[in-house]
Amino acid sequence: MAGSSLRGVLHLRIVAPADRADRVLELLDGTPSVCNIIVLPGAARRPAGDVILCDVAREDVSVVISDLRELEIPIDGSIAIEAVESEISRAADAADQAASGSAADGVVWEEVEARTSEEAELSLTFLAFMVLAAIIATVGIYLNTPILIVGAMVVGPEFGPLAGLCVAIVQRRRALALRSLLPLAIGFPLAVTAAWLTSVVFRATGLTPAEFSSADHGLASVIASPDWFTFIVAFCAGIAGVLSLTTAKSGALIGVLISVTTIPAAANIGVSFAYRDWGAWRGSQEQLAINLGAIVLAGVLTLSVQRWAYRRRRARHRREPARGMAGLPVGGRERSR
Repeated sequence: MAGSSLRGVLHLRIVAPADRADRVLELLDGTPSVCNIIVLPGAARRPAGDVILCDVAREDVSVVISDLRELEIPIDGSIAIEAVESEISRAADAADQAASGSAADGVVWEEVEARTSEEAELSLTFLAFMVLAAIIATVGIYLNTPILIVGAMVVGPEFGPLAGLCVAIVQRRRALALRSLLPLAIGFPLAVTAAWLTSVVFRATGLTPAEFSSADHGLASVIASPDWFTFIVAFCAGIAGVLSLTTAKSGALIGVLISVTTIPAAANIGVSFAYRDWGAWRGSQEQLAINLGAIVLAGVLTLSVQRWAYRRRRARHRREPARGMAGLPVGGRERSR
């Protein structure tokens, strides 16, 4: 009896020009980790070609797409990747078993690139979330309320551009790096300014006292006092965050968001500046810098290990006979694209 495969396979919808459709079919049919191959000759209109549907074990999706890139399918056709939540099929089970490794550890690099490129975009929504998170954190600092600090961490959208920066560094994509740095370079100063203006308004209206010191507030004191534990927590959070974005364990991302103090540190910079608490002001800047640096370092190292594992898998795949049947070179080193 066939079992139910949960997130073990992904669905590909391929539009292949008529002159290459047979080569695509040879490639897919000869790859053990591919199943449920369906061909709709001449079904596509723009771009014109045959529509080929198939399911691929998550671990091998990127290597199969790499073969399709060699056939220049994305240039004259298209490749769409869709998630399969659950599939009851003996063929799918066999395809999943044919791919070495665990589906939960499989990285679909095209999916990672698309997700990080989208989240690295500077937008009014991103800036609005940064401002709102900073204001929530500011209130949490004044009230010394952990739940508000946690809420600010969850609302803060800064992990998306940080992940995009990590991907850009590993893949040496200058354009993505600049696009990822831009929202961070604008967002954090805007968050600090929002916290400062909020503090000025609170102080002027009497919502907060005329004098405020981080030393008298436990949360503010912790935020303004970075140490080695700050680096350790941020480094672990960076690893967990990248793993949650690159693998099927995306549910862990919320835990990452509430474990780093980037937004609270930015808010405390604004609060301490409003009250001329220069010790807390410097300490909060150090806290922010350590968190950002540790997250990026951890993300780059994690992605580098994952990229190395993918290249090994890709090298093994290049020796598969299916590539020869599709007219692609078998074995040897792959040219960088």
